[in-house]
Amino acid sequence: MRAIIPLFKPWVPMWLIRITMFIVILPSLVLFFLPLCNVTAAAGYYGIEPADVQYSVLVYYAGYTSFFSLEKRFFRYLATREYFFIFTILQVITSFACYETHSLLILLILRFIQGMGMTSTANLGMSIIFNRSKSERGRAVSYSVFFGMLVCMIPFNNFITADLLDAFNFNVIYKGAMFSYLPSLILLGLIMNNVRLNIRFPLYLLDWPSFICYGCFLCSLAYLFVYGQERYWLSDPRMLCVAIFAVFMLLTFIIRQTVLKRPYFKLQVFKHLNFILGGAVLFVLYLCRFTLNFSTAFFSGVLGFDPAHVSYMNLFNIAGIVLGVIISCVYLLQHRPIRLIWLYGFLSLLIFHVIMYFLFSTAGEPFSYFLPLFLHGLGVGLLISPTIIFMVSAVPAKMVDTAAGICLFVRCLGFYSSIALINHFDLLNKNTHLNALKEQLTAINPMIKPAIIKQSKALINHGILKKQVPGAANRLLIKQLTIQAQLRSAMDYYVLIGWLLVATLITIALFPYLSKTVVRFRKNQPAPF
Repeated sequence: MRAIIPLFKPWVPMWLIRITMFIVILPSLVLFFLPLCNVTAAAGYYGIEPADVQYSVLVYYAGYTSFFSLEKRFFRYLATREYFFIFTILQVITSFACYETHSLLILLILRFIQGMGMTSTANLGMSIIFNRSKSERGRAVSYSVFFGMLVCMIPFNNFITADLLDAFNFNVIYKGAMFSYLPSLILLGLIMNNVRLNIRFPLYLLDWPSFICYGCFLCSLAYLFVYGQERYWLSDPRMLCVAIFAVFMLLTFIIRQTVLKRPYFKLQVFKHLNFILGGAVLFVLYLCRFTLNFSTAFFSGVLGFDPAHVSYMNLFNIAGIVLGVIISCVYLLQHRPIRLIWLYGFLSLLIFHVIMYFLFSTAGEPFSYFLPLFLHGLGVGLLISPTIIFMVSAVPAKMVDTAAGICLFVRCLGFYSSIALINHFDLLNKNTHLNALKEQLTAINPMIKPAIIKQSKALINHGILKKQVPGAANRLLIKQLTIQAQLRSAMDYYVLIGWLLVATLITIALFPYLSKTVVRFRKNQPAPF
C-alpha cells in the first residue's frame, strides 16, 4: 500500500482537509471568468470595449495554459506549505492591483500572472488530494469535483456577483477576491506540515524560452480571435502583424521541442489515435459549452431579464452540471464504455440546442427555459471528466504530463474558438440579417405604415410631443429590427452547433471499438488539469 505523506497534522480530520482544499482552489477558479460576470459593467468601469473584457479572460487562460509545464519545476523545488503561501500571496497582490488600476495594459499583465497562479493553486490542491486518495474511487471523485467546479464557474460567478454589482463599482469584486484567499491562508497555516510531495529538484536549466514562445503564441492567438471579426481579420495591418508573430512563435516553440533533450511537450503523444480522438471530442465539447453565452444575451437583451434574474435561472444549469458529474463519475467507476458516456452527453447538448432554437422569440416566460438550461449543464457535466481522463489514459505513463498539458491547450483553443464564433455571429451575421430587414422597409411595404401608426399612437399616449413622435417611432422600429436580427443570428449559430453535434454523434457511433473502450485509472496517475 502506498504510504501517505504527513502533509497535515495528526489531529486534522478528513472532512476538514476536503473543505480546506475546496477553499484553496475556489478563489482562483472564481477569478478565471470574473470579468464575464458583467461585461458591460467591467467595460464601463475600466473605460474599455467589451472585446477588451473578453481578451482579459483569454489572457488569463493563456497564463494558465502556458505556465503548466514550467510550474512543475517550482512545485518540486519548494515545500508544499511554503509553495502555497508564495503563490497565494501573489494572487492577493495581483487582485489588489486589479482593484486599483484603470489601465488596460496593466490589467492584462496582471490577468496573465493570475493565470499562472491558477496553475500553481490547481496543482497544489489536486496533488494534496491525490496524495490521500488510495483507491480508484477517490481519484475518480477528485477529478469529477475539480472539473465540475471549473465548468460551473461562469453561472456561479454570475450568481454571486449579480446583486453586488448593482450596488458597487465593478472593481469591488477584486476586493472580494482578495479576502476570499484569507480563509485558505489561515487554515493551511494551522493544519499543514511543511513537507514535500516530491524530492527537491534544483531550479536550474528552466525552459524559459519555451514558456515565453508558448505564452506569446497563445496571447497573439487570443488577440486574433477576439478582435479579428471587428477589424476584418488580416485585411487590417495590425491583425496581419499579430498573425505573423503568432505563427513565428508557434514554429519556434515546435522546433525547440524537437531538439531539446527535455522538451516542454513530448510531441510523440500525437502518435496515439485515442489521444487525438479525445482531443477532438474535447474541442467540440468546449464549443458547445459556451453557446450558453448566446442564451444569456437573449435573456437580458431580448426578454429584458435583469442580471440577477438571469443568474437565478442559471442555477438550473449548475444543477445539471452537478448531476452530470455525479453520473459520469458512477459510469467511470462501473467501467462503462466511453462511447456510452459520450453519446448520452452530446445527445443532451443536442436536445438543448434544438429546444432553444424553437424558444428564441421576443416573448417568453422564465420557466420555459429551466429544462434546456438543465440539459446543457447535464451534457457538459457528463462529458468533461471522462473525456479528459480518456485522453490522459491513452498515452504511456512517461507522457502523462504532456498529455495533461495538451488537454489544457485543447480546452484553451476551444474557448478561443467559441469566442471567435460568437463575435462572428454577433457582428457580421447579425448585421447581415439587420441589413436584409432594413431593405424591406419601403413605402410600398403594407406592414410598415400600420406598425409606425400604432407605435406613434402609443408614444402620444405616453406623453411624447407630436413633433418628436416620428423620430421616436422610427427608432423603436429600428430597435425591433435589431432584436429580430439578434434572434436570427442566435438561431443560425445554434443550427451550426446542432449540425456539429449530429456529426459528432454519428462519428462516435461509427467507431465500433469505442463500445469496448473503458477509462481506467493508472496507479499514481497525475491530475490532468
